Amino acid sequence: MRGRHWQTALALVVLVFLLAAGLLVSIVPIKDGARDWFAPLVAGGWMAWTFPTAAFFLTIFALLSLMAVWEYASPGGNPRIGLLRFETTRGDRLFISLLGSAFIHLAWLGLVGASLWWALALSVVYAIGVFRYV
Repeated sequence: MRGRHWQTALALVVLVFLLAAGLLVSIVPIKDGARDWFAPLVAGGWMAWTFPTAAFFLTIFALLSLMAVWEYASPGGNPRIGLLRFETTRGDRLFISLLGSAFIHLAWLGLVGASLWWALALSVVYAIGVFRYV
């Protein structure tokens, strides 16, 4: 009986993500008639939460939620031994992907510069590789 209504859980996760993303876009400050995507979302706040920072954490939340839906839809996930020669589960592979992506982005910032679009593309390829071979 478990996992029969995973489509409802998936729809709920997507709906919450879209609502949160819409709310996030709506609170981006407007400067000179245009949205200032890199301005602090909370003026005078204790931390400079900008749109990219908040979107990053919202995406991490969405990934964790989607992993929960995947586990609900297909329980177990059968741990496997891959390229690194130790047993990993789906959650382990997500963690390895996120950790590796953080290092890819940090290396890109240090070696190439502040435009991170290629680092993002490289991180997606890395994550696909980790889920496939690790």
